[in-house]
Amino acid sequence: MKKLLLSVLLLSALSCTPPAKETTATMKTTDIHSFAQPEEAVIKHLSLDLVVDFTSKTISGTAILDIENKTGGGSIILDSRDLNIKSVKLDAGVDTTFKLDAPVEFLGSKLTIPIKPDTKKVTITYATSPSAAALQWLAPSQTAGGKLPFLFTQSQAILARTWIPLQDSPGIKFTYDATIKCPAELVAVMSAENNPEKSPDGIYHFKMPQPIPSYLMALAVGDIKFHSLGTNCGVYAEPSMLDKSTWEFADLEKMITSAEELYGPYAWGRYDVLVLPPSFPFGGMENPRITFATPTIIAGDRSLVALVAHELAHSWSGNLVTNATWNDFWLNEGFTVYFETRIMEKIYGKDYADMLTLLSLGELKETVHAMGDTSRDTHLFLDLEGRDPDDGVSDIAYEKGRFFLTSIEYAIGRERWDAFINKYFSTYAFKSMDTKSFLEYLEKELIKGDETLRNKINANAWIYGPGLPASCPDIKSTELEKAGKAAADFKSGSDAKSLNTSGWTTHHWVYFLRNLNDSLDNKKMAELDAAFKFTDSGNSEIQCEWYQHAIASKYSVAYPALEKFLMSVGRRKFLKPIYTELAKTPDGLAMAKEIYKKARPGYHAVSYQTIDGILNLKSMN
Repeated sequence: MKKLLLSVLLLSALSCTPPAKETTATMKTTDIHSFAQPEEAVIKHLSLDLVVDFTSKTISGTAILDIENKTGGGSIILDSRDLNIKSVKLDAGVDTTFKLDAPVEFLGSKLTIPIKPDTKKVTITYATSPSAAALQWLAPSQTAGGKLPFLFTQSQAILARTWIPLQDSPGIKFTYDATIKCPAELVAVMSAENNPEKSPDGIYHFKMPQPIPSYLMALAVGDIKFHSLGTNCGVYAEPSMLDKSTWEFADLEKMITSAEELYGPYAWGRYDVLVLPPSFPFGGMENPRITFATPTIIAGDRSLVALVAHELAHSWSGNLVTNATWNDFWLNEGFTVYFETRIMEKIYGKDYADMLTLLSLGELKETVHAMGDTSRDTHLFLDLEGRDPDDGVSDIAYEKGRFFLTSIEYAIGRERWDAFINKYFSTYAFKSMDTKSFLEYLEKELIKGDETLRNKINANAWIYGPGLPASCPDIKSTELEKAGKAAADFKSGSDAKSLNTSGWTTHHWVYFLRNLNDSLDNKKMAELDAAFKFTDSGNSEIQCEWYQHAIASKYSVAYPALEKFLMSVGRRKFLKPIYTELAKTPDGLAMAKEIYKKARPGYHAVSYQTIDGILNLKSMN
């Protein structure tokens, strides 16, 4: 990958593995979602030797932890959830005891291992549970090819502990290597250096030389093939999806180059994308070197590739500079959405980026309204004490975070703001950052005692206050104004077929649908369907909006397609609003439960835990 001549200092900071002192936790912030005590003893390197067994739906083997006993204490504390710990050895194979505490809801069990002051290695032999929350085991029928099984992991936020015993906190970073044994007909890839060639014996070796937090540990095993998209990037997918994926991500190398031009050299060697089966619960997961992506972004017109720009941007914000705790999640996602938008603007132009931004602002305002504009959950700095950190995954961290950073850009100008971000990424590369420390850095490097600028930025209102401050940027989009006018014309009586929709992208259609009445009568719904074939659309973003209208309007013509959609797509972004709309009426709730009973086995835990709550089916866990 071509490196930019940004500065000699940036290149030296990002192009190689940092010294050992940078691989440990750098913030003294307490992580309420981990039992680990890294200030006493901390993981420096992880070596995995694991067997993937599709018959038992388990992963088993050894995890060797290279540790630093900082205080010379008598134990190291790890996170474990539903793991069968079989034995623990120290250094050269000396057996030791271990203590596994009673499990705590969603946190799992505290694993305490006695060590000596000079202990360097801890070897744990273990096996996962068949119901490990991070692991999604798919039958052949749940894959695109339909012939071979598939496994993928999802470790964020605190699910790494369900498949590896480690210190499961975003503020703790370590390097790793792995040997993975899987059925010979399948291919394994990890968030590490990957060899795209298929191994004849099903044994794969991986190395991650840069330090990463536990939530970026990732593994996928399946019928996977690779296609190069440039010098240091490419796409992995099931064979039947490879050509479509290759076409959709044709601009991947341009994205990498644009990102480097904005905020410095890419630090991770390669950047590849793995297109997963549809049960993947997120749009994408920024696993270093290999983003895991949902097939719902394969729209056939490259209109949804902003998601790839988002995951690429995480290579700087999140993977490189990481939120120290999940209360600081906005530092990860807010910066990433801001960076993603800048990438899209650089490649596709300001008008295109403005469409994306205005759509996001609408979603953010809806989220704030739903939560309540005085809700503590609308603060950027979260309070997740006693709660699953997955509760923090909302538009607040992503979009309120992005608009806070955008408001700073507007306050000081893009050139000065870009210089600040570049210095921020290079200064804290491979380290963690908490909100308090970020505000101190903002004051020191940007505000510099300027009271007028401090008041203009108003960081405390954004970070520690509810709702949207008055300084939230007002976004305009001439392109979406066209879609909004078409929606107004249709509501005023214009015939659907007479609307000027020439050249519309997915974003125009989504905005059009969002600006229609909440409940159209069946005649209007049928008219729209006849004109634009919404019910049979293959675009998941459009389908999600349309099916919500179908539910509200009781447009039963769309129900078979709606059920098929819920049976085949596991992305929580789409499932949550549709099931929520269904649950508003007794008839809808009954239909939702009937569909969900069949669909739930194909959903990842991240998704079904959310839907269980919407349908009041907690007992299904």
